[in-house]
Amino acid sequence: MSDPSLPQNPKTDRILVVDDSPDNVLLVKTILEEEGYDITQAESGFSALAQIDQSPPDLVLLDIMMPGMDGYEVTRRIRDPKKKRPFIPILLITAHDQPSVVEGLDLGADDFIRKPVELDELLARVRSLLRLKHSVDERDEIARQREDFVSRLTHDLRTPLVAADRMLNLLKQEALGPITPQMEEVFTTMVRSNQNLLKMVNTLLEVYRYEADRKNLNFSLVDMPQLIQEIIEELLPIAQEKETQIKVKYGTAVDGSGKTSGFVRGDRLELRRLVTNLVGNAIKFTDNGIIEIRITEEVVRKNAGVPNWIAIAVADNGAGISEADQSLLFQRFLPGKHKRSGSGLGLHLCKRITEAHNGTIDVESVLGQGSIFRVRLPAWNN
Repeated sequence: MSDPSLPQNPKTDRILVVDDSPDNVLLVKTILEEEGYDITQAESGFSALAQIDQSPPDLVLLDIMMPGMDGYEVTRRIRDPKKKRPFIPILLITAHDQPSVVEGLDLGADDFIRKPVELDELLARVRSLLRLKHSVDERDEIARQREDFVSRLTHDLRTPLVAADRMLNLLKQEALGPITPQMEEVFTTMVRSNQNLLKMVNTLLEVYRYEADRKNLNFSLVDMPQLIQEIIEELLPIAQEKETQIKVKYGTAVDGSGKTSGFVRGDRLELRRLVTNLVGNAIKFTDNGIIEIRITEEVVRKNAGVPNWIAIAVADNGAGISEADQSLLFQRFLPGKHKRSGSGLGLHLCKRITEAHNGTIDVESVLGQGSIFRVRLPAWNN
């Protein structure tokens, strides 16, 4: 049994050599194995992709000219963002001129080497790309640990905050004895502050779930006009306290009924969170004004005869947002300069939710005149 106090051997870097020429593979394999690298090989692009999906290597040495699937296509598929593969450096091996190298680099390769391969140059480029691989892996691991820490921290913070919220409400309701008007005012302030903190913790937790790709969405058919009406009924008392009106305006349906159907396929809870944040922000920044929620269908492909998008706009005539702030609005932890601005997480979460539903979100605003936040979601059609 090895002594855990002694330094352990580092992981051997594994290199995948992809070339349809056995002689080329043997040459490169011999050179690299003498340096202590673990070498696997593939004779075609299809075989290489299968190996990468099964067990990603630390580096791919890829010949450009291969039958069936050339190195360009292999590179494109390795870099396909939909696959969500870990970062794997790609070293192209080519006998061609500059244009072929440029094409490969544009598709996502990290470096190239020309045939005939020279030993010293090959080893230098391999070492360079493996250093890059280790650096990226270390950065990703630090980011993952940070996200885990924040996720666990926010999750653990919820328990005492929820307990405090319940206790403060019991005290305010005189469950433990009568309270004076002054005490009631203090409890009201404490309840509001605790709820604001709980809301911020919940939002932070949701943001990190999205960023760590740990958010599970339950998709179903969602009637957006109905959902928006529920949200309005929930937020109306807050708007009335500020003497602000909330109006809903429907677009014209494709079938001429005068009212949009407004069905999308999505996670109802997350879409509710999205619209609630947008309408809640409009209320926060609007005093004695009007908030208009517009629901319309957009037909991009006219010949299809059915809507492609459901567009939801939340317009207010409140404080508005400066052009400088608009460019940073959807970044996390970058609140606006208005005194009522929050933590800078709400709109970032809105963007995450929208993108998870393959939609878009943008803003149009004039300082002192109001704002319009627009969300477009893919329409659901039978």
